Amino acid sequence: MSESEAPEPDQPAGGEEATGAKLFERWDVTGIEYADPSTERYITVTPVEHTMGRHAGKQFQKSEVSIVERLINRLMQTDENTGKKQQATRIVRNAFDLVAERTDENPVQVLVTAVENAAPREETVRLKYGGISVPQAVDVAPQRRVDQALMFLAKGTHAASFKSPTDAHEALADQLTGAANYDVQTYAINQKEEKERVAAAAR
Repeated sequence: MSESEAPEPDQPAGGEEATGAKLFERWDVTGIEYADPSTERYITVTPVEHTMGRHAGKQFQKSEVSIVERLINRLMQTDENTGKKQQATRIVRNAFDLVAERTDENPVQVLVTAVENAAPREETVRLKYGGISVPQAVDVAPQRRVDQALMFLAKGTHAASFKSPTDAHEALADQLTGAANYDVQTYAINQKEEKERVAAAAR
């Protein structure tokens, strides 16, 4: 590949060269609606689920990677799945099929809505005054909100499927549909509410 044909590193991963393509060769990624303007620029949607770490060396470039690939990467961050990207990709693909069956909606849209709903708006930090630690409520940066939402979704999936008869893709589908519907019984939404409750008490 010549330099003129090389993809522009500052473009979203899988952006231009994948025009007209579909995620997992099934799901359309155009026309996705965003309800939260603060996190919209940090939730990138492309039809590429594996970019070979193209943006890994650049600070904050993770936000240019597709939100689907970021979810896949987050699912790998457990003792059992470390480095098993094909397995994590298969889990997400099967979960998307299950979400589509249950909701009759585009699972990419369900994922975006779930991330927006599970993203905490406030959290606490520890401030030291002399020898005393005092909790203080702070607003969460939009990029960190997306990071936290993905973490909650992945942790909820692992907790529901580890040493359990529930398959990982079923657990992920439950998390996505529950978070998209803002069901407080869902792990991701429960954790978000807990963070905001603790922050509200520390104001």
